[in-house]
Amino acid sequence: MVIISGLMLGMLLAALDQMIVSTALPTIVRDLDGLEHISWVVTAYLLASTVAMPLYGKLGDQFGRKPVFVFVIVVFLVGSMLCGMSQSMTQLIIFRAVQGLGGGGLMLSAMSIVAEVVPLRERGRYQGLFGAMFGLASIAGPLVGGFFTDHLTWRWIFYVNLPIGAVALLVAIFGLHLHKPGGKPKIDYLGALTIAGAVTCVTLFTSWGGTQYAWGSSTIIGLAIGGAVLLAVFAFVETRAAEPIIPLRLFRSRTFSTSSVVSFFTGFAMFGCMSFIPLFLQIVSGASATNSGLLTLPLMVGVLSTSIVSGRIISRTGRYRIFPILGTFLAGAGMALLSTMDVHTGRGQAGLYMVVLGAGLGMVMQTVVLAVQNTVDRKDLGSGTSTVTFARQVGASFGVAVFGAIFNNRLTEEIRSVIPPGGNLPSTSSISREVIDALPAPVRDGVLNAFAVSLTDVFRYGVPFMAVAFLCAFLLREEPLRGAPGAEAEPELVKAAH
Repeated sequence: MVIISGLMLGMLLAALDQMIVSTALPTIVRDLDGLEHISWVVTAYLLASTVAMPLYGKLGDQFGRKPVFVFVIVVFLVGSMLCGMSQSMTQLIIFRAVQGLGGGGLMLSAMSIVAEVVPLRERGRYQGLFGAMFGLASIAGPLVGGFFTDHLTWRWIFYVNLPIGAVALLVAIFGLHLHKPGGKPKIDYLGALTIAGAVTCVTLFTSWGGTQYAWGSSTIIGLAIGGAVLLAVFAFVETRAAEPIIPLRLFRSRTFSTSSVVSFFTGFAMFGCMSFIPLFLQIVSGASATNSGLLTLPLMVGVLSTSIVSGRIISRTGRYRIFPILGTFLAGAGMALLSTMDVHTGRGQAGLYMVVLGAGLGMVMQTVVLAVQNTVDRKDLGSGTSTVTFARQVGASFGVAVFGAIFNNRLTEEIRSVIPPGGNLPSTSSISREVIDALPAPVRDGVLNAFAVSLTDVFRYGVPFMAVAFLCAFLLREEPLRGAPGAEAEPELVKAAH
């Protein structure tokens, strides 16, 4: 329980940050004058965490998971402090990337350590505990973030990480005693460099294309070619590396490949949509930052309840295949329901739609990780866990960038269509509900409708991606968990705790 408490604090740090920031985003971009860069506050974090994630998994396999866990906590806290001190959107985006370098290893390290010390047959129950911690962060995050934003300053949404992180760091240093792998570590530096370059190129391609640069511009074409070339080089390097960051042999397993694809499309649609829900509540529904945090609670209740229930059922039955199938269906249905909202949608109705979305997501995220951990060899535990989580993060980075571009383009078009000739409207980068309410009635209604249409388009475009995840989930094999009745005996666990 000492180990689990330390891991849960690390999980709390990562989850709390995501939930607090999403609620405060409208206020942040208004104060720093940069609504057109709103997606980058999230994308910078996701991109940095995604790039570092495969390396963390491999370093944990080779150096031990405790030093990696301690390192990522320290990096995350330094990034949090710098984010709170930001004076411009550029600074905030850069420091969010620093924070992401630490955040990418927090959840990954927690999941890998649990996989090392808890038998697969019992792991579903611990998924429930981590789901509860995620749920706590999901409930406390919007409330605390909204309170700080309304009554103090949005900078405290980053400073609040410091005391929590200090406790997590002390528990990790003094309470976490894990097995240290033997042998001389071999780090695949070239593999880490090429996959980082490939992910960066593709994310910038999806984010900048059609917004900052034309699709046919030399910059966008260069990014597309660079991403494709670096990805091909990475695949070649991994076939030659002594200890590849992502062992390509893992993709021979249908369970591993399918879980990675499902994780990618789930992350694409999930983060792309969730980043814009608080904006809809604050701009279109007129909720304050604090109230918008309260209004997102149904989403988190859905995630929390199905995560705990599915984890317990998996521990009891040893079967998991049905949950990604049902979860992707419900998540897609939730996004379709959210896409029907408009300026007249009641908050209770929006909350019901969020429950459906959250219930679906709670069944998918940890279950596909469990499926992979049940399949890979013990020596590839860190790499397997990091790769399926990496796939979700890559999808999240792409999703936020793509949906951010969709939102900005559609909003610009809609705003232009409602402004009368000679009319004057502040730049969309500084629009708030207060500014909109001060406009003449016809223009005000047109602007609110423009935001509603632009935001619901984001939810609508998430549906087909969840449909792909739903179809892929049927390809998962039902392999009995190691240690379950009738399954092959699980190899003796590494003695991780002293």
